Amino acid sequence: MPRLSVEGSEIVVRLSLRERMAVRRSGFRVPVSALRQVGVESSWWRVLRGAPGRGSWHPGRCVGFRRLPEGGADFVAVRADHPALLLELDPDAALRRIAVSVADVEGTRRALLAVMPGAKAPDAGPGEPPDEVPPAVPRPALQHEGGVADDHGRPPGSPSRTGTGSAEPPADPERVRAAGERAKRAGREGTAPT
Repeated sequence: MPRLSVEGSEIVVRLSLRERMAVRRSGFRVPVSALRQVGVESSWWRVLRGAPGRGSWHPGRCVGFRRLPEGGADFVAVRADHPALLLELDPDAALRRIAVSVADVEGTRRALLAVMPGAKAPDAGPGEPPDEVPPAVPRPALQHEGGVADDHGRPPGSPSRTGTGSAEPPADPERVRAAGERAKRAGREGTAPT
């Protein structure tokens, strides 16, 4: 499991031996000034975005870099049995997002919020209200978490591209008929349709 700490003006991510072998580096450093938001995500697969790059990608245990279509990359080191600490970084930074499963998620989150740019020092004057703490990444509770949202985070009855309430046009009857005929011919000939 990776370790994340704040050392001076840098956020330091140190990787375990297995993670080092997967990404071929021992860790990395990110300037604190690049930090934009800190959150916690309980579902490991929700932090994955982009195409897998160098790393190890197994269900429930992912570590490595993910290339984003618009450029840049995310670093991910997550496990299914631990929530992920999610750090959103400046769009101009080399990494856009860091998602790591750490031992003390809430303690690490508080430490990062204390040094995040724009956060007031804890000893602000008595008349000054403290800054709002950025919320964790919002999402509805999934079914296995006691909620009613589906695997994509949609509440019941919400439209999807192919499900209820779809705004997609109906299927073309001619294409449906042609596909059915091909399937019948393939079934008689004993071959799969091409």
